Parts: sequence; C-alpha cells; structure tokens
Amino acid sequence: MSPQQNRLHSIPAAAEQLGIGRSTVYILMNEGKLRSVKVAGRRLISSDAIAEFIERAEQGAA
Repeated sequence: MSPQQNRLHSIPAAAEQLGIGRSTVYILMNEGKLRSVKVAGRRLISSDAIAEFIERAEQGAA
C-alpha cells in the first residue's frame, strides 16, 4: 500500500471496518494483536495495521 493510501483511522472507524466493537479494538491493541500509533494524544490505527490483522485472522481461521 502506498503511503498516500495508508491512512490513519480512529478507534470507532477501525472497529466499524473490522466489524467488531470499540472495546474489542482496545483489547486487541493492548494484547499487541492490532498495531496503533499515538498522534497528538489520540490512538490511531493505520490501514496497513487493519489489513495485517485481517490477513492474520484469515490465516488462523484456515
């Protein structure tokens, strides 16, 4: 994914993309299963991190 396409998403936006609740996103971040960055005091999740999480989940489900 190019840097222009790798956007940062808020917790609610990432939760919506993943089809899970916000609290589950926080749990996944705390467990190190979903990468995030802190920008100006806000915790954000990159498009790449979301894609990597989905890929790992699909591989684990196979």
